[in-house]
Amino acid sequence: KRPVSAAEIDHLVGEIEVSLQRMGRAEVPSRVVGDMVIAGLKNLDQIAYVRYAIVYLHLNDLVSIRDEIDRLLEGS
Repeated sequence: KRPVSAAEIDHLVGEIEVSLQRMGRAEVPSRVVGDMVIAGLKNLDQIAYVRYAIVYLHLNDLVSIRDEIDRLLEGS
C-alpha cells in the first residue's frame, strides 16, 4: 500500500533470494531472512521499514518507535 513499484519489490526479493542461495545452506534461520528484509526496506521505503520494524523488532511502545525513527533519520 506504499508508492513502491512492483519492479522495486521484485528487485528486493531477487536480491534477498540471491543472497540466501549464495549461503549454500538447505535451511536458513528466519532471523537471517528478516534481517535482510528490514535492511532492504530501509533503503527502499522508510515508512514500510518503520511498519515492518514495529513488528519485527517488537517495538511495543511509542518511545521505542520514536527511537527507531530517530535512528532512521540520523542515518539519512
